[in-house]
Amino acid sequence: MIARIWHGVVPVEKADAYLYLMRNIALADYKGISGNRGAFALHRIDGSVVHFIMLSLWESANAVKGFAGEDVEVAKYYDFDRYFLIEIEPHVDHYRVYEAS
Repeated sequence: MIARIWHGVVPVEKADAYLYLMRNIALADYKGISGNRGAFALHRIDGSVVHFIMLSLWESANAVKGFAGEDVEVAKYYDFDRYFLIEIEPHVDHYRVYEAS
């Protein structure tokens, strides 16, 4: 299994609206892709900004490609992201996920 981790930062005054969109549009998009094994929105308030982590789990590298496209290292953004995000981070991180043996 592969974990895909995206990070973004939003001004605190826009955080509730952004969380709503991420929960109702982005997570639904992730979960609608064949090979998705779970998707979660995490957020943490840090003074005047809120950090968002989108954590998605995928059964294979091909499943990640089904969501992200051929270059899986490039972050995928939605039309609304530019209104909310302080910075557009170009890349995401991937980790292999291991369960107890």
